[in-house]
Amino acid sequence: MSRGGQGDRQRIKTAKGRKSSSIRWLQRQLNDPYVRRAQADGYRSRAAYKLTELDERFGFLKGCTRIIDLGIAPGGWAQVVRRQVPKARIVGIDLLPTDPIDGVIILEMDFMEEAAPETLREALDGEADLILSDMAANTVGHPQTDHLRTMGLVEAALDFATEILRPGGAFVAKVLAGGADHGLVAELKRHFTTVKHAKPPASRKGSSEWYVVAQGFKGRVAVTDEGDDEG
Repeated sequence: MSRGGQGDRQRIKTAKGRKSSSIRWLQRQLNDPYVRRAQADGYRSRAAYKLTELDERFGFLKGCTRIIDLGIAPGGWAQVVRRQVPKARIVGIDLLPTDPIDGVIILEMDFMEEAAPETLREALDGEADLILSDMAANTVGHPQTDHLRTMGLVEAALDFATEILRPGGAFVAKVLAGGADHGLVAELKRHFTTVKHAKPPASRKGSSEWYVVAQGFKGRVAVTDEGDDEG
């Protein structure tokens, strides 16, 4: 580690056996204030602050009693929810194994499996106040393909949300490169009174991720009026 002329920036001691991309990632992690803050605060990932910042702006966690976390691994979002609304029933799902979190039901399975929605519904034992989705498809290196695959997950999450949310509930999901496309925004507005896009400060400037925050679920009756979108 070298501090000469670098303030508190840290550097990797040796590059032996590491690819340059790995070195850059490690260097960024070591010098990321959100990573350091997460370690100090006991969060499993810096992503915890993305949810915290979104909630500070939109207030969707207040009063929630039943919450589903799609793409829960490694658990940073669920930790935030647990701290903010400790009495809420929280159910998470992910393909990846996730270490237990006190008070959180974790399902290790693919959300896209046919049985997943009903399994989540049974575990939640009631209508949801909030559906969170930090899911993103594994990238293949082709931007258009990566975007389509991730947006497919968002659409599936929205479809699920419209089946399990209570009237007035909210849906928060990660989207990419400027937000949801026009078709998805139209569908969100059909089901929610307000639809907003946001890029929380904890999201790295170079990242293509944005989040869509849809609030005021109108219920499962077909609707045609639109909400507002700040873009």
